[in-house]
Amino acid sequence: MRGRSFKLPPPVKLSTTEDTEDSEGKPHEKAFLRVFRVLCGGEFAGRVVPLKDHPHRRFNPLRQEWVLVSPHRNDRPWQGHVDPPPSDDAPVFDPSCYLCPGNERAQGVRNPRYTSTFAFDNDFPALMKTTPAFASSGSDLLVARAERGVCRVVCFSPRHDLTLARMETSALRAVVDMWMAEYQSLAALPWVQYAIVFENRGPMMGASNPHPHGQIWATETIPNEPAREQDAFARHRATHGECLLCAYAGLETRLAERIVCENDAFLAVVPFWAVWPFETLLFSRRHIGSLHELHDAERDALADVLRRLFTRYDNLFEAPFPYSMGFHQQPIHQPADGDWHLHAHVYPPLMRSATIRKWIVGFELLGSPQRDLTPEAAASRLQEVSERHYSLRATQGVAR
Repeated sequence: MRGRSFKLPPPVKLSTTEDTEDSEGKPHEKAFLRVFRVLCGGEFAGRVVPLKDHPHRRFNPLRQEWVLVSPHRNDRPWQGHVDPPPSDDAPVFDPSCYLCPGNERAQGVRNPRYTSTFAFDNDFPALMKTTPAFASSGSDLLVARAERGVCRVVCFSPRHDLTLARMETSALRAVVDMWMAEYQSLAALPWVQYAIVFENRGPMMGASNPHPHGQIWATETIPNEPAREQDAFARHRATHGECLLCAYAGLETRLAERIVCENDAFLAVVPFWAVWPFETLLFSRRHIGSLHELHDAERDALADVLRRLFTRYDNLFEAPFPYSMGFHQQPIHQPADGDWHLHAHVYPPLMRSATIRKWIVGFELLGSPQRDLTPEAAASRLQEVSERHYSLRATQGVAR
């Protein structure tokens, strides 16, 4: 959308539940309601549109794009690919795992016998500090530039059998502290412009090792997705005089329909514009731009909400739930009082069960993102399950 004006069609009323009454919104919420009501075109203006019954488009203000929702397709038969059931029987220590304490990694490097978190430079990094500066010359259609970077691996726990969902909140707090320490260390490099903290969980998401770990990639330019969101934040503030996610948090809190879990400092929702079946958006209630701005109580709150959210994911199909999760923060050398609002995206691929995933193919590659299950139905499913992990049921008699 850079350099182009975006004109919204006339508004319509919408209903995601049986309640079709119009609600009085605050000024910062009305801007979002105008966007959310642009779903079926001007010919439906003045009518209440039952979104759970009809194909429609939803606008994603962070990516400035539309998402097609097709709720009537939920009942279609499935004869496509079925993945093998995920394994849920890992040992506490695996002598062949190159991330377990004391084990040998690539090129003979041996891990320390760590007892909490552990971080190190990726043995096979996608980016390197030593990349020389260069740029292509000639045609504007054949452009290449050097990109320096740092790729770090963060082990969440010495135990091979744990996940974020199955760790104690105090242990998760240690992970949050490690993320912040690593981020600040990378930010001290004068040429680093951006750092993404992320985790790929499960073989379905390409994780090369089941040991609980994530990564941090730091780059000397702002990657595509954060750059796109930066434009959206700036556009929304210029138009409405407010932070996009602050306004969205107020709206979701008032509607209380897509909230999966929350505490005093963080809110996790299935976003109105979600693409993946059980996608969630996690963001701070306070307007801050990056992880290092979290105070002590907020760090505890982040650990709490992450454990609860990922436990709900695992409980949905009573199996280890795959996902890619990552934090979007303000670019490192931008002022802290800017447009950015700290948030994390969680993109899980599972659709109908622990063995059937969503595929991004066909129309979604060539046209627009599309989903079948409505975000409201997905949120309801996640709301219904317990925040006590299913693995505890046999030993403690806890309901799912």
